[in-house]
Formats: sequence, C-alpha cells, structure tokens
Amino acid sequence: MCHPGGAPEPAGTGGEASTDAVFTALLEDSAEDLYESAPCGYLSTLMDGTIAKINQTLLDWLGLDRASVVGRKSFADLLTVGGKLYHETHFAPLLRMQGELRGIALEMRTHDGGRLPVLVSSLVKHGSQGEPLLIRTTVFDASDRRAYERELLRRRQEAEQARAEAERARAEAEEARRQAEADRARLTDALAVLQRSLVPTSLPDVPGLETAVHYHTASPDRLGGDFYDLFPVAGDRWAFFLGDVCGKGPEAASLTSLTRYTLRAAAHHDPEPSAALTTLNAVLHERYTAGGNPRYCTCVFGIIEPGGDHGHTTVRLASGGHHPALVLRAAGHAELLPTPGGMLVGVLPTVPTGTAQTTLAPGDTLLLYTDGLTEARTGPRRDDLYGEDGLYAFATDHAPSTPRELIGALTELLRGFGDGLDDDTALLALGVPASPPSTRPATEHR
Repeated sequence: MCHPGGAPEPAGTGGEASTDAVFTALLEDSAEDLYESAPCGYLSTLMDGTIAKINQTLLDWLGLDRASVVGRKSFADLLTVGGKLYHETHFAPLLRMQGELRGIALEMRTHDGGRLPVLVSSLVKHGSQGEPLLIRTTVFDASDRRAYERELLRRRQEAEQARAEAERARAEAEEARRQAEADRARLTDALAVLQRSLVPTSLPDVPGLETAVHYHTASPDRLGGDFYDLFPVAGDRWAFFLGDVCGKGPEAASLTSLTRYTLRAAAHHDPEPSAALTTLNAVLHERYTAGGNPRYCTCVFGIIEPGGDHGHTTVRLASGGHHPALVLRAAGHAELLPTPGGMLVGVLPTVPTGTAQTTLAPGDTLLLYTDGLTEARTGPRRDDLYGEDGLYAFATDHAPSTPRELIGALTELLRGFGDGLDDDTALLALGVPASPPSTRPATEHR
C-alpha cells in the first residue's frame, strides 16, 4: 500500500493500527459499566435479605427502578408466592448451612404482574474473622430454557408412548407382562396394608367439633410420606398435626412412623405446639442428620380447645417449614394463618419456632394440606402448578363450608387433576358447626 504521494506505507501502521485502536476502545469499559450492563442479573443483599445493590439488567427485566428496591425490598420480595415460600423454607436455610447454592430454579415477579423463570446462584461472603457479611446472587433468565425443557418433555412423552405401544405389540412378552402384573398386585396389597398403618384409619369423635380427612396415594406401589393425626391431651384440649417427610419408599415410611410417635409422646409431655416441634427436631437431627444421613420433614402441629356451649374454639399452631393453614370463615371469606419462624424439621440442631393463634366461630373451618395439592400439574401439557394462589381462590369460592363439604369439594378437585396429581396428598379439616351436629368424623383413603 502506498501514500497518495506514491511512497510505500510503513509496516505496522495504517489499517492494522486503526483496528488495534478499535479493540482497545472496546476493552476500556469500566468495571461499573460491565456490572450494570452484564447479560445476567446481579444483586447483593445483607444477611437478613435486604437488597443493598442491584444491577440495571435485573431492574430492566423486572420493570423496577433502583430507588424503590435498594434498602426497601428483600430478595424474597422479588419472588412469586411459591418462590418466596421455597426461599424461606428451603433456599435460605440451605444457603446458611452450605454458604453457596448454584443453579436453583425460581420464578421472579415482574412489575406488571408477570412471571420470569430464572436460575439463581448465591454465595455468602465472609469477613476476615469468618463472619458472614453479605450474600451475592447471580440471576440468569431461564425463559428460553423453560420452553426448551417443555419441548423436550413433550418429545420424551411422545417417544415413551410410541415405545409403550411397540412393547404391547410384542406377543412374546405377554406372559411375562401378566406375571409382572400379578406380582405387582401382591406388592400393592402389601404396601397398602403398610401405608394404612402409618395414618389413623379414622378420626376420633371430638365434642363440639366436626372433622374430616382425606388421604390420596399417588402410586399404589410406592410408600408415601404424608401423615396426620388427631388425639386428646390434657383437659378438654385436642392435639392435631399434619405433614410430609422427605423421600418415598421404606425409608420415608420409617421416618413417618418415628415422626408420628414422637409428636404423640411430646404432646402428652408438653402440649405447647412449639415445644412439640422442638422435640421432634431434636429427635430427627440426632437420629439422622447428625449421623450424616439428613432426613427431615415439614409439619404443622396444633392444639384446639372446643368452646363448648359458647361455640368459639381456640386454635394454636406452630409450623416447621409447612404451608400456612387456611381458615374458611362463616362470613364467606378465606384467610391464611401463617406461622412465623418455621423451618424444616430435622435439618439444624435447633430451629426457631413461633406460634400463631386464631378463634373459630360457629361455621368456621380450618384446613391443613400437604404439597401434593399445591404442586399438582395443570394445563394442557401439565406444565403449570395449581399453586397457593389457586388454592386460596378455591377456598374463597367455597367459604363458608363445613369440614365434610370442604373435603368433599377438594376430593373432587384432586380427581380433576388426573395424571397431573403425581404426589401423595393429605387433607385435614376441623370446624365448629354452625348448629348442634353429630361429631362423627369423615375419613377417606384412596
């Protein structure tokens, strides 16, 4: 290449130099600009969850402004109802235990009410003395991944269906299939007997109360871990509980049995709800977690004192990482009864437990349930969850209801989920009759 005057251009100048200058300019982005404009979301929170710093990328995704977020909201406030519950009962406790979590799927709530599926990784930053200072969190938009996973699930289901049809066409496997069905029937009968031994066959009569219960077993050849009970304690008080242990199969059955008998013994020793859960936590942690085999459960434990002639009944509840109870009022509305401070039972040596209290007037009904109900899959492709919001709307539409009416309506709802109901579900309802009734409890297992 030559200059306009005809002299050759010196090597290493001209086009090459200008190209190097362009790359140098591109690489001179400030650290702050790289943080704010990163292709993923960043935020830093104090140990109590308060947001101390957040980048513009995440603000844009959620449609929020910095002034309304920093110092005013916690990370959990940015999540959907289900995401917030998972954060409080699983994500936050595990992060405190491990100091780091990676690739956790959550849903964040946008300013216009939409949902943003994300993958979240969090890391606890410690000081020079090992004290936790803050939590750094990275957020990746998982919208495309969610769509991709749904497509993979659909194709997998189509492939499995085609494979199943081919298998059924093979005549040489017919005899083996019949034998397998016979073996499965025998196993199902044996497991059904064992499953029934893990929950009461019926509820006792409670003067001044109406009770109803329903237990749905998702799979006849797999032991579940949902449990419930209702029994008298000192005076005119009655203890009740409902919960769900981790896992399935024989280990879950063993954990369920230990949990039920521990809670019964604890209630007779000290019927205070928080004391019963504290005792259960100590037993499970010593038996499993301290030995290197973490096993845990969620549980709601309560004491109910029927009001007799006055009709008003006092209920006191404590929760270990379980869903909040629902109360259907005689006035025609429903309300949540959250219990503060509840964490998974058995994970940590000691856990804080708080107690919530309410009064049931004539016509009011209290409902406890396990996550088989709220995690039932709905929609044409079974890729949406029924969720806490759906259950709250259902309860509002059915208020007021007696325990039998409510459990009957919920049983029909469960049947309507079809193959979207793939987890065991326990339902327990306690109510004060609007008029003097029979106290015969309603119990149903399926």
